Amino acid sequence: MSRSKNLTNYHSHSLYCDGRASMEDFVRFALSEGFTSYGFSSHAPLPFSTAWTMEWDRMNDYQAEFHRIKEKYAGKIELYLGLEIDYLNEESNPSAARFRELPLDYRIGSVHMLYNERGEVVDVDVPADVFRQIVDKQFGGDLEQVVRLYYGRLRRMLELGGFDVVGHADKMHYNAACYRPGLLDEVWYDTLVKEYFEDIAARGYQVEINTKSYHDLGTFYPNERYFPLLRSLGIRVQVNSDSHYPERINSGRPEALRALKQAGYETVMEMYNGVWQEMPIVL
Repeated sequence: MSRSKNLTNYHSHSLYCDGRASMEDFVRFALSEGFTSYGFSSHAPLPFSTAWTMEWDRMNDYQAEFHRIKEKYAGKIELYLGLEIDYLNEESNPSAARFRELPLDYRIGSVHMLYNERGEVVDVDVPADVFRQIVDKQFGGDLEQVVRLYYGRLRRMLELGGFDVVGHADKMHYNAACYRPGLLDEVWYDTLVKEYFEDIAARGYQVEINTKSYHDLGTFYPNERYFPLLRSLGIRVQVNSDSHYPERINSGRPEALRALKQAGYETVMEMYNGVWQEMPIVL
């Protein structure tokens, strides 16, 4: 297997959560695309049921199926097992013992949900038109409050730890900028995001360049405008497609690699032999 083309992906979903195909379907497609290293990161269980997260009673099946296909495709592709774990609250987050005890190769830490003033959980990882309704109806139209809540939870997740990779680091930027055009140039917002990345750098986390929305919305997570900042802070990055469909595992990867190169990056992080390694960017 040649490892010279940066054909890897570690943010991937399957039928164990809200993915649209089996683990093996993803692996077979990854092989057809020439991938050399691939990881699964189903949405970890939450304290309540959702349409998009795995349930705890599927965890043993998730691990068993992974090990079956890992053995089946040994020598053809390196496969790794992870989870995308939400920071929900102080009891349910990547640092919780129940997640730490799982025999995983890596963990992605993400935020998808906030609490409104009534203490109700609100999913803010939604299309822009739905996000607008949520801000208006759940948070009284106070976009700044929503943004600060979001970054506050991200910072708390960094503080608690228990994961390796920050998932879609500033994903809210697209919806927030749709709600209020020009937001990304407002000083308070820019300061908030820069302090967040400085915190990531100080704690040594990797950041994924999430390409899921690039072809649909024209943006990466984090926003490409911050790539030079990440580089100057010495933050290690990996390129992931957050794929829910096998045919999209390579979506946006070449564009992300070019953008990273333009920002001064020479390497990306990839996992081989069970270890994160810096691999040269090859365009």
